[in-house]
Amino acid sequence: MSDASALPDRALRAICDAIVAGSLPPGTELTEVGLAACLGVGRNPVRQALVQLEQADLVRVEPGGYTMVSPADLHASRVAHSVIMAMHELATQEAGSRLTVADLDAMRRANAVFDQALRADDVDAAIAADDRFHGVVVTASGNAPLRTVLEQFDPTLSRVVRLRFASLSGRDSVLQHERIVELLAADDVDGAVAATRSHWQNLAVLLDVLGSGPALA
Repeated sequence: MSDASALPDRALRAICDAIVAGSLPPGTELTEVGLAACLGVGRNPVRQALVQLEQADLVRVEPGGYTMVSPADLHASRVAHSVIMAMHELATQEAGSRLTVADLDAMRRANAVFDQALRADDVDAAIAADDRFHGVVVTASGNAPLRTVLEQFDPTLSRVVRLRFASLSGRDSVLQHERIVELLAADDVDGAVAATRSHWQNLAVLLDVLGSGPALA
């Protein structure tokens, strides 16, 4: 891939990460000129990125033609959660017999870093380690369409994931990760799939709590 062809992906990732992390909070007006200058790219890559972000409900075009960061949408988060949970169950099912000792060790290392990050209240590091943990299974599944679906829906749910990892409830994930690895190491793929489902269902509890409280920011 040439540097030029990679620019839209680079712009998309940078803007998406800023929205998910809260650096670009809901209501922030986004302009092609401003984003292009900030990212050091042309307006065309930014324009392409904004189209994809609108499709992911992370930005929206307001009457008058200006683009703003969307508020976190609880319904969209629930939809994303259902899709992502199903994809991770499928990844675990398909990867179960393919995972190597090195893969399992990589998952254990990622979980150890995840645990340390949670104890240090480092949400960014926790999310990165959690992504590495689950990424081992997704990669081992060898399912490219599955990865594409996850890339589409992950940003929508990531705002809620940040809330979970910023709370004590996020520390439950460490033990859940350990259980998934334990079952995979024992070649209990069905058990690992069930543990993966249970792990992701816990996030639905947070969505329910948010749904009963004030609107998401």
